Amino acid sequence: IETKELEKRFIDACGEIRPLKELNITLEKGGFVSIVGRSGSGKSTLLKMLGGLLVPTKGNVFIDGVDLYSMKEKELAAYRCYKIGFVFQAYNLVQELTGYENILLPVMLDGKKPDEEYLNKVIDMLGIRDRLEHLPSALSGGQQQRIAIARALANRPAILFADEPTGNLDGKSGREVLSLLKYVSKQLGV
Repeated sequence: IETKELEKRFIDACGEIRPLKELNITLEKGGFVSIVGRSGSGKSTLLKMLGGLLVPTKGNVFIDGVDLYSMKEKELAAYRCYKIGFVFQAYNLVQELTGYENILLPVMLDGKKPDEEYLNKVIDMLGIRDRLEHLPSALSGGQQQRIAIARALANRPAILFADEPTGNLDGKSGREVLSLLKYVSKQLGV
């Protein structure tokens, strides 16, 4: 992943906000990177731009040499579907679906048949097999986050972005989720 002169500006009632200014970064394949900074410093904005979810005001984002924002929206959506997994801070689980149905959601929306062997591997790695038939409201925060991680991995992405994956968890659960992300990264090559 590489950025060139990446910038994002927002305008609100108080004026212009520039959380990112002329950012140039290179992230190597196979890496595990944490982005840290104070609240409002642009961490989520950066992740959304790297993941093709938020168009930069200026600059470029390249993944394997492909300029994300030179693509048409339909091409970018397909690229995101196959190349990028996203774990959101608020989990974004569908409350009416079981844990397993939430995991399958991106695969089913893509019209593909689930790779049961791969999904079973992910489910076992994340230790959530006994929670698959539960609705999100019956899961702890850590369990919901693990379901969200499994969902983000369901389409076998090359890249996994996690926006404050431990932000809503207690210290112990947060450490467990971070360890799981490192483990999944190493085991699956994400």
